[in-house]
Amino acid sequence: MSDQSNPSASLAGINPSRIMQVGTAFMASKTMLTAVNIGLFTQLAQGPLSGKEIASRSGLHQRGLYDFLDTLVSLGFLKRDGILDNAKYSNAPDTDMFLDNNKRTYIGGILEMIDHRLYGFWGNLEEGLKTGQPQNEIKETGANAFEALYSNEAGLQEFLSAMAGIQMGNFMAFAKGFDFSKYNSLCDMGGAGGFLAAQVAMNNPGISCTSFDLPQVEKVAKGNLAAMGLSDKVKVVNGNFFENEFPRADVITMGNILHDWGLEEKKTLIKKAFQALPAGGSFVAIENVIDRDRRVNTFGMLMSLNMLIETADGFDYTETEFESWAKEAGFREVRFMPLTGPTSAAVAVK
Repeated sequence: MSDQSNPSASLAGINPSRIMQVGTAFMASKTMLTAVNIGLFTQLAQGPLSGKEIASRSGLHQRGLYDFLDTLVSLGFLKRDGILDNAKYSNAPDTDMFLDNNKRTYIGGILEMIDHRLYGFWGNLEEGLKTGQPQNEIKETGANAFEALYSNEAGLQEFLSAMAGIQMGNFMAFAKGFDFSKYNSLCDMGGAGGFLAAQVAMNNPGISCTSFDLPQVEKVAKGNLAAMGLSDKVKVVNGNFFENEFPRADVITMGNILHDWGLEEKKTLIKKAFQALPAGGSFVAIENVIDRDRRVNTFGMLMSLNMLIETADGFDYTETEFESWAKEAGFREVRFMPLTGPTSAAVAVK
């Protein structure tokens, strides 16, 4: 029987720190996102700066300056030598590698999009959960998420940069870790900026690579490939993967594509991949595939909630669900290849 007269007796070893940490996580998130947005880490990649120098370059007010900078120190994004007016700030190693906009390893595109778009939309999560309706630009325009994103060049550039940032490490891991020895060609459906095909081409010279996406994306993809010296290594094809047949290839990939769509659309895309592959060919979906028991991959489940915010019917899926859909389409074998963090390559073999 619990001791109702002494609540502390029943709370031995239990404290509210986890609750408060998650409940206030938006504060840390917005602090880091603001630093990315004002280019702080890119500035510091050139060398240490004082608080006053940072304020001058970034247009920051003196009030809150050191609270802002020292919070970033406490969070591990910055290093500091000295204190307050006598301090010099510099980037932590991972910050310098991934949040300097002048480096090819920059992943800040997704963080910029989160700051500009998703941060505000997630304030309407409760409404989304109660209505089942998207909470992004669709509420105002009625257009689907991709029509809204692709409607202007600036929005398209930000979206493509974001997708490159969030997936680059996974594309590199896949390109280096997947066994391409029995394959000759790859087509990345919904290839966006061409980065998945580019990584495969760079790491597997014998593979003929194609990146397939909407016509609006072609110019961006070709520009990215030219900058990497891969214009003659990766072919860019435009079309609509619902309206057009998939190009035939030994390996067909999709990076963060299936979760954008509802169940029937997912099954349609998987079936079209099956039809375009030869016997022994592989369909690969690179996403934050949720564990079968839906207990471990928190990020995958958060991304599924993000699909509620962003799309009419999209959702992330478990290993069990992908395996069921692939087998229904006719694939004979399914396996899962861990990539980086919460992301996996779901591989279906024909």
